[in-house]
Amino acid sequence: MRYENRRAIVTGAASGIGAATARLLAAEGALVAGVDIDRDGAAGVVEEVGGMAVQLDLGDIDSIPHVIDDLLGELQTLHLLVNCAGWDRAMPFADTESSFWRKVIDINLLGPIALTHAALPHLTDDGAVVNVSSDAGRVGSSGEVVYSGAKGGVIGFSKALAREVAGRGIRVNVVSPGPTDTPFLAGFDETGKLAEAMKRQTPLRKLATPEDVASAIAFLGSRDAGHITGQVLSVSGGLTMV
Repeated sequence: MRYENRRAIVTGAASGIGAATARLLAAEGALVAGVDIDRDGAAGVVEEVGGMAVQLDLGDIDSIPHVIDDLLGELQTLHLLVNCAGWDRAMPFADTESSFWRKVIDINLLGPIALTHAALPHLTDDGAVVNVSSDAGRVGSSGEVVYSGAKGGVIGFSKALAREVAGRGIRVNVVSPGPTDTPFLAGFDETGKLAEAMKRQTPLRKLATPEDVASAIAFLGSRDAGHITGQVLSVSGGLTMV
């Protein structure tokens, strides 16, 4: 198993891509710490596979170092950090205001930056960071202007960090999902019409599943990707061929 005797932290572990990633890593031998603002949801995912759950609000930047230090006291060491948690609400940019901008940027960009900063000293020298961006951050998404900017920032942050920590043997990569069948998407699409339109626009004629994205994350975090760093892997069914 690729992750036997390895330890991983996965944010956003209560549902969607984060939950699928936590389950896959555990199935491949990892001890997984699931981090989410919804601790009970994360516990329902990771405790069934022998992991642990921690509550953390990524919007509360100041609390992140303390939570991670406490968590690493239990894990002792860290081989993989997966920054998967995210949040948005679709609306025209002209209708947004500064409190909304701050929440989107805190959760999607500053939170992962702060969490990575806190976890980095604990990462082993053959460790990895996989940050989950979005194809909105690569090509833009109407109705998600600030989110697109924050997710684009994740890509730039990841590439720069990959250069800085390469000397330690730590790899940093990005998985960039396109439209994915998750509760996150369902929150934008109560009628299902948006999902059907996205399927028609996608060459493979289907949405990604959380498991599709989790597989890409698990690959980039493993030794199978041992000579890959600073890269962005789109999981979009061919929707964004950039």
